[in-house]
Amino acid sequence: MARQHPEEPTLVELSIEEVKAMGKQGLAHPSTRPVLIGGAVGAAVGLLLDAVSWPVGLFGGALIALVMRVKR
Repeated sequence: MARQHPEEPTLVELSIEEVKAMGKQGLAHPSTRPVLIGGAVGAAVGLLLDAVSWPVGLFGGALIALVMRVKR
């Protein structure tokens, strides 16, 4: 299925740009702290749940926080 507006970047493209900017600017970038906090919360949930381990929770929490930042 073709996109309605192909000139607009996709969510994946926006996320990649955001991660690159976070890597270049470090903690000075406005998205870095929310993504780190999301990762920490995900890791804590991963420790509490037997179904997933803390690395899976860390990755999931950071991913959710990043997607929420990019969608805005």
